[in-house]
Amino acid sequence: MFNIGDKVVYPMHGAGIIEAIEEREVLGARQKYYVMRLPVGDMKVMIPVEQVHSTGLRQVITKEEVATVLQILREGEAKLPNNWNHRYRANLEKMKSGSIYEVAEVVRSLSLRDREKGLSSGEKKMLDNARQILVSEIALTTNTEEQAVNEILNRALLG
Repeated sequence: MFNIGDKVVYPMHGAGIIEAIEEREVLGARQKYYVMRLPVGDMKVMIPVEQVHSTGLRQVITKEEVATVLQILREGEAKLPNNWNHRYRANLEKMKSGSIYEVAEVVRSLSLRDREKGLSSGEKKMLDNARQILVSEIALTTNTEEQAVNEILNRALLG
């Protein structure tokens, strides 16, 4: 159970803060919902409390875990299938997992591939989305502006 003010991550959307817990009637059924504000894009999301485990909602990582994420970004090797479709599906599964470490692997591998061979429009969109998820969680965890987090990620990916 989460509380108002908790910093959480909603897989495929990013990190945000629970602003309220409200009861709403949707399709004739009354349910409690977490109302989560995602600072990136200033979006609000309502997540049914009863479905929190199936959605993968989780607490943001700790400041210590940010170092592990940056280390993953620094690792130079990306072992992905050459076939675009297989690569896309493998990366999508990592994104859906909700694990920041797997999202970091997607950012690393697609960034490397982009520098070496370029990306399809679908993979570029996935890279942008994965990066935004990383940025939102690291920014919320470390209380750092998005721009500064983007610069930290760029340095880690180059070094």
